Amino acid sequence: MRKNWAIVTGADGGMGRVITKALVQAGYPVIMACKEPKKAAYDIKAKIETIHKEAIIEIEPINLLSMQSVRQFAERFIRQKRVLDLLINNAGVLSTGFGITENGFERTVSVNYVGPYLLTRLLLPTMQAGSRIVNTVSCTYAIGKIESEFFEKGRNGSFYRIPIYGNTKLALLLFTRELASRLWEKGITANAADPGIVNTPMITMQQWFDPLTDILFRPFIKTAEQGAATAIHLALSPELALVSGCCYANCKPKHLPNRILQHPQQKELWDKTEQRIKEFLSPIATE
Repeated sequence: MRKNWAIVTGADGGMGRVITKALVQAGYPVIMACKEPKKAAYDIKAKIETIHKEAIIEIEPINLLSMQSVRQFAERFIRQKRVLDLLINNAGVLSTGFGITENGFERTVSVNYVGPYLLTRLLLPTMQAGSRIVNTVSCTYAIGKIESEFFEKGRNGSFYRIPIYGNTKLALLLFTRELASRLWEKGITANAADPGIVNTPMITMQQWFDPLTDILFRPFIKTAEQGAATAIHLALSPELALVSGCCYANCKPKHLPNRILQHPQQKELWDKTEQRIKEFLSPIATE
């Protein structure tokens, strides 16, 4: 059976490259959605095409710091009247300093949560029964909180990047679960992939001891291939076709505590996010 399109955000990064290759191997035409496509994506595309002669790979720019950019990406896809089988929201950032986007969101919040939220919402009309959405979260959701200044600052109080990162990953997990419940009758699934601690440039403290931790710590954390395996499993495994609203780690279901399963802010966060991005949510015409 002919496969429809797959989209991978952050496809020029370590795990994104691995995920893209796996989807191409499985026979999907893939759009590599990258912030800076000329920086690395074309080299990655060429290497994959050298091995897989029949590969269909396109590269499209997207900047999750800009809701306008996210909408423009969705408009290009929708106006080509394409069908989307797989959406892998893989891109993420661990900001080292406080910053506000043009849309008024803290940078980490924009890239890790609001941007993927908007992209998913805009692309839902292109999906059909059997389509899958995979959102990359993190074990740091366990320390996450959704506080009153979440959208503007990531957390109440001063900037601390690890707690803010955890807050955004909790938000993405809650979005995944709420989305799954709303899409169940349509046969579209949404799940979260926890890759664990992966050896990428994101893993740095920007401190004097970084060279020492590179020697002592990096050899014992996951490779990009190991980190990407769970997202690939959720995207491609036939036995997961009807699984939705779950979090997986190491290619296995991850136990979620009642704090997550019955989180009192799950629907509230959905409603607040909808309100924050309502100007970008209008339907996109196909003509």
